Amino acid sequence: MNYREDKYGNKLSVLGFGCMRFTTKMGKPDFDKAEKEIMTAYNKGVNYFDTAYIYPGSEALIGEIFEKNSIRDKINIATKLPHYLVKSRGDLDKIFNEELRRLRTEYVDYYLIHMLSDVATWERMKELGIEEWILDKKEKGQIRQIGFSYHGNSDMFCKLIDAYEWDFCMIQYNYLDEHSQAGRKGLDYANKKGLPVFIMEPLRGGRLANRLPDDAKRIFDEYKKKYTPAQWSFKWLWNQPEVTVVLSGMNSVDMVLDNIHTASNSKIGDLDKQDEEMLKSVVDAINSKIKIGCTGCGYCVPCPKSVDIPGIFAAYNRKFTDGLFCSLKEYFMCTTLRKNSTSASNCVGCGKCKSHCPQGIDIPNALKTVEKEMEGILYKTAKRIVRLFARF
Repeated sequence: MNYREDKYGNKLSVLGFGCMRFTTKMGKPDFDKAEKEIMTAYNKGVNYFDTAYIYPGSEALIGEIFEKNSIRDKINIATKLPHYLVKSRGDLDKIFNEELRRLRTEYVDYYLIHMLSDVATWERMKELGIEEWILDKKEKGQIRQIGFSYHGNSDMFCKLIDAYEWDFCMIQYNYLDEHSQAGRKGLDYANKKGLPVFIMEPLRGGRLANRLPDDAKRIFDEYKKKYTPAQWSFKWLWNQPEVTVVLSGMNSVDMVLDNIHTASNSKIGDLDKQDEEMLKSVVDAINSKIKIGCTGCGYCVPCPKSVDIPGIFAAYNRKFTDGLFCSLKEYFMCTTLRKNSTSASNCVGCGKCKSHCPQGIDIPNALKTVEKEMEGILYKTAKRIVRLFARF
């Protein structure tokens, strides 16, 4: 296993175990199967395990596995605070203490604010005393390092990086999302600020492993270097020195062993210019069906009505590459799970964005199309539920 260092010189396995989805049995996580997968990873050198408060049964499951096998002090646990469930200072302790009980531990190595969406949301948490709370937990040794996970555009990500003295951060990043979400711009910015960057969605929810279009598969098949699509995705990430840990939601021993083999045989500088060009041609093949040619450059923002134009277009385009469900999920996260809405329906057609677009996209009309196709009854119902929940 290869290792990279965090902000304080601690060695972390470049492959992290994502604990969001374990195989279920009779409606509950299959303990025996999960234990084999986790202990195989541990015995092969994986020392970073990532879960969250809202992952069903995950914290309790891995806590029991770590305790049973007496490895708590030999691994790093990352879990997350669901800020959207926090309405008072008391909720912070209530949720955190429940997480400690589930995990059967007295401390969390890497604690993240889950899906921190914008600066306004962080300001709300500050009003509830989050900064003082973090300091108290750190002084008591209950939180070793603090960070946040993020879905959204690069400009807001950079603002969040500057909003607090974070120890690390987590972003969605892969060769298909190089210039969307936080993207390479966000990765580079965090790195320049001295922050380790942990990667989620390296395979785009499996899209880059087993749901590629035929043209993309053909490119891989005909290329001189023979790696599987999943291996190419991981090697592209580990080729970059700015990447610290790459998470993988592994749910079979074979998958664990394959990913460990790739992690152990990948290093910075492995990919040459020809490899990079090949992967760009794969991206072109995947994106050949997208409808809006947005590159995510961000010249169109800020919008006077707070429309997240790059994020909205990226989410909409996923409808034609990853399917409607993935598209709606991303659209909802980048428009509604924020303190203030950034939806396409906010657009008033002023045209300011259009004059700044290097791609010449008719952004106001494109936003109307997105609104019509994405903000239907399902979206509006979910949005009302979220607003009602936030109120109470």
